[in-house]
Amino acid sequence: MLGEDQLSDTRPESSKEWKIIEKTMLQLSAEQRRSRRWGVFFKLLTFTYLFALLYLFNVSGDGASVTKGGAHTALIDVNGVIAANEDAAADVVVQGLRGAFEDKNTKGIILRINSPGGSPVQSGYIYDEIKRLKALNSDVMVYAVIGDIGASGAYYIAAAADHIYADKASLVGSIGVTAAGFGFVETLDKLGIERRNYTSGAHKGFLDPFSPEKEEEVEFWGKVLKTTHNQFIGKVKEGRGERLKDNPDLFTGLVWSGEQALELGLIDGLGSPGYVAREVIGVENIVDFTPKPDPFEKFTQRLGTSIGSAISNSVVNGVMKLQ
Repeated sequence: MLGEDQLSDTRPESSKEWKIIEKTMLQLSAEQRRSRRWGVFFKLLTFTYLFALLYLFNVSGDGASVTKGGAHTALIDVNGVIAANEDAAADVVVQGLRGAFEDKNTKGIILRINSPGGSPVQSGYIYDEIKRLKALNSDVMVYAVIGDIGASGAYYIAAAADHIYADKASLVGSIGVTAAGFGFVETLDKLGIERRNYTSGAHKGFLDPFSPEKEEEVEFWGKVLKTTHNQFIGKVKEGRGERLKDNPDLFTGLVWSGEQALELGLIDGLGSPGYVAREVIGVENIVDFTPKPDPFEKFTQRLGTSIGSAISNSVVNGVMKLQ
């Protein structure tokens, strides 16, 4: 039998191997604690970053205070390309307009425009709805305020307002229509590719970029564009009236600076949304009536879906746009 001293020497606690294991375990435990702390830190940092992005996406860019309650100036954004399923779609803008007109505390409405234009159909819907709502609420005036650009379809919308303002360096006008595309007929011939396009109707494929143009179809398409252009001109004249100056270049598709637009009668003054609310409407308190999507949905769209949509839109040919 082993004595007491001999037993103590064989205990794991006193062995060198156990001490090494114990030291290793302590080091691993400390390392795990450090990893957890860093993990929590980076998670918090990520969430802070995401919430900051969401805030930036939803913050007003005018610099004017936006508060709720009491007498106010209503604000609706027309931002980006005017097209279905975009931020400046007719359904979105009209929803904001109806909400602003229905609010009894609304003393004036500002359309804050920053758009190069887009669909004549969407622009026409918004124009007509502004006119309809104004007829029902004659005591509430609508002011269009152009930021960086208010061209083509965006100016179409602005023309429905009672008064239009812009910055001296804003781009204003571009009253015209365009329908651009490409022709790849000779390219196919060089590559030895045979085009097969089956249609029913003599002119069904007249916008096909892989088929040669026909003189009568080009003439027909020109008439369609001319008709749309005349509709655009008619709406501008209806909205602006005698304020428009007699200038042969006014409806040629040219774009002017804010200062030039003021001289031509395309706008009524120079100023920002904050200026118009404060000095023209007389109610500095601004309430944003622009319909907003769910913040998380908007964030994911900005990172993913909107990119794909932009790429898709950029390659579509033959779509008519106001310009």
